[in-house]
Amino acid sequence: MKKILVVSILLAISFSCSKYNAGELTGVQGRKGWFESQPYGMVFVPMGSFNMGPSDQDVAWAMTAYQRTVSVDAFWMDETEITNNEYRQFVYYVRDSIMRRKLGEQIEDFLIAEDQFGNPIEPPIINWDIEIDMMDEEQSEILNELYLAEHERFYRRKEIDTRKLMFEYYRVDMNQAALKSNRYNFDTKEYTGSAINSQGERMDVEDRSAFVLRDVINVYPDTLCWISDFTYSFNEPYTNMYFWHPSFDNYPVVGVTWKQARAFTIWRTQYLNNELMRSGEGFVQDFRLPSESEWEYAARGNLDLSMYPWGGMYTRNKLGCFLANFKPLRGNYVDDGGMIPVAVGSYSPNEYGLFDMAGNVSEWTANAFDESAYSFMHDMNPDYKYESLPDDPPSMKRKVLRGGSWKDIGYFLQNGTRAYEFQDSAKSYIGFRCVRSYLGVN
Repeated sequence: MKKILVVSILLAISFSCSKYNAGELTGVQGRKGWFESQPYGMVFVPMGSFNMGPSDQDVAWAMTAYQRTVSVDAFWMDETEITNNEYRQFVYYVRDSIMRRKLGEQIEDFLIAEDQFGNPIEPPIINWDIEIDMMDEEQSEILNELYLAEHERFYRRKEIDTRKLMFEYYRVDMNQAALKSNRYNFDTKEYTGSAINSQGERMDVEDRSAFVLRDVINVYPDTLCWISDFTYSFNEPYTNMYFWHPSFDNYPVVGVTWKQARAFTIWRTQYLNNELMRSGEGFVQDFRLPSESEWEYAARGNLDLSMYPWGGMYTRNKLGCFLANFKPLRGNYVDDGGMIPVAVGSYSPNEYGLFDMAGNVSEWTANAFDESAYSFMHDMNPDYKYESLPDDPPSMKRKVLRGGSWKDIGYFLQNGTRAYEFQDSAKSYIGFRCVRSYLGVN
C-alpha cells in the first residue's frame, strides 16, 4: 500500500509540473542547458563582416571576383589541413567495417542482429567489440578475397586491395527538399513534386526518402598523382611513401578528390555523433567543407583588408624569411624551407590561430566554381552549390580551390584569389580541412 501511495505522489508531481506549470509559459521542463565545448583540433572563428574579394590587382586578368561586403556566421575550423595520419583513420575504419561485415556473413559475433529487447535489427549493425584475429584460420580464409591476388602483388607482400575500400554513405539534399514544389501538401495529404536521385534520374517524390541520397565511393587517395601531375619529373618515391610512411604522418593528405573530401566529412560526423549518442549526449552540427566565403573570412584572421593571412603586402618577414610554402622567385622551391608539402603547422598561424591558410596545399571548398558567382551570391553567408549530374559538361563539375600550394606562385597565396579544379580530380597539391557551424550566436 505504501509503495502504491509513493508512486501515486510521484506521478502526481510529475504530471503537475510537466502538464500545467501553474498556467505560465515556462517552456519544456527538465531540459538541461547545453554548452558547446571546443572540438578537438579546431579553432573558433567568430561571426563578422568583411570585404570579400581581391586586395590587389588582378594579375591573371581572370576577372572572377570583385570586392563586396559580406557577413558570415560563427563556426569552428580545423587549425591545420587534414593530415595523412588523420585521413588514414578514415581508411582504416572503412577497411575494418568491410572486414567485419564480410566475417559477419559466416560468424554471427561480428554483427548485431537484435537489439537489447530482442527486436530484429535490419540490416544488422557491426559489432566493434569483437577483435579480428588474422591468425585464426577461419577468419583469414574468409578475408582472403579482400587482398590482392598473388599475381598482382609487388615484392610478394600480402596487401589489401585498395580498390575494394568502398564507403557507402547517405546525405540529405536540403535544397531539393526546400523547393516549394516538393513540400508536403496538407490538403491532398501527399507530395506532388519530383527530385533528382544520386544517379541523375528524376523521380516522383513519394515521401521524405526522395531527398536522402545514397552514394558509394572509393576512399583510398590517388598515390600515383605524384607522377601523373608532372611530366619528366622524378617523383616515384612519393608514390610509395607519402601517404603511408610514418615520417609523413603530419603532412597534409593529397591525392584526394572533392567527393572523397566530402565523404570524409560525413564519416567524421557519424563517427562523433555515434559516440555522443552512446554517452547520452546531444548531437552537434555536421562537419563539412567550408564555403568559399567562410574560408576567405577565416584566412584573413580579422585583418579585413590584408593581402595575405599574416597581414601586409609581402611574402617575407623582416628577417627575409618566407612566410609560407610556395614557389618563390623563379622556381627556387627550397628557398622557403620545403620542396613539396611540409608538415602542417610549420609556419606561424594567423590571428585566428589557423595554420597554412596560404601555401603548402590548396584546399577544397564546398562551393561550385562560377566566374560570376560574386554577382548573384547573397551577402549573408554567401554560398553557391551545384550538385553535378553524371551527364553534365566538365564546366559544371568545377569546385573552388583556395589558398595556393607548394607549387604555386605568390599570387595564389592571396586571401582573395580564386581557383578551381574538377571534382573528380586528385592532385598532389590539393588537400582540405573541415568546418562545423557553431551552435549559437557569437
